[in-house]
Amino acid sequence: MKFLFVLLIFIISFQQLFGQDLQDPDNRQDSIQALNNSSISQEEYNRFPYKRLIVPAAFISYGVASLSIKDLKDLNESTRFEISEHHPDHIQLDTYTQFAPGVLVYGLNAIGIEGKHNLRDRSIIYGTSLLISSAVTFPVKHMVKEERPDGSNSLSFPSGHTATAFASAQFMFREYKDTNFLLGISGYSLAVFTGIYRILNNKHWLGDVVAGAGVGILSTELSYWLYPKINHLLSGKNKNGQTMIMPYYQKGNTGIGFVKNF
Repeated sequence: MKFLFVLLIFIISFQQLFGQDLQDPDNRQDSIQALNNSSISQEEYNRFPYKRLIVPAAFISYGVASLSIKDLKDLNESTRFEISEHHPDHIQLDTYTQFAPGVLVYGLNAIGIEGKHNLRDRSIIYGTSLLISSAVTFPVKHMVKEERPDGSNSLSFPSGHTATAFASAQFMFREYKDTNFLLGISGYSLAVFTGIYRILNNKHWLGDVVAGAGVGILSTELSYWLYPKINHLLSGKNKNGQTMIMPYYQKGNTGIGFVKNF
């Protein structure tokens, strides 16, 4: 479990060092204004902040390496053995805490602690993040076919619950990092809790959880980068049209619902 807390400290330290130095595409009001602003070139508009790939790339690389490198596989086994010695209770809180940071963003906005985006825009961003996360984790599970620690199936790698939890935590961070940094990073504790309980419940190896964290962070970073383009696509030429995009969770599946009136 100490390893996951080290990862948490690493994430927070990285965000403190680099978070304020990177130009966020979402700082522009919307994609249409950005493209019409002569001071912003098309190249700058499309530029992805590659420094934000460092943390998720490191996590995903570790997870992939844990599938084949003996020392890391041994760490998976020793972590499982250490946990089994304490006979932890298997509880299902991780089913709910994976969404907790995202729900907090909506709750905080509802009571007047506003984040970076309004209801529509943050729903597009969060929904896109969950969709990307699901689009990555589910196919990879079926391709890798790693057996779960409890032997229930061969869909262990990567951890989908952890991916959703860290996607939600990164979403909370991006919404509040400029106005309340401590509030922004608080979601990571819930994400780590989710990852820990996936291991405690004997559903995932340590490497699965670390890889899931990387997928989740990357999904949210991609969603913020894609947001101006998606917003431009959804806005279209009809300014009177209405669009509703909301994330959903049903029977273990996550995604986004989309309705547009023309």
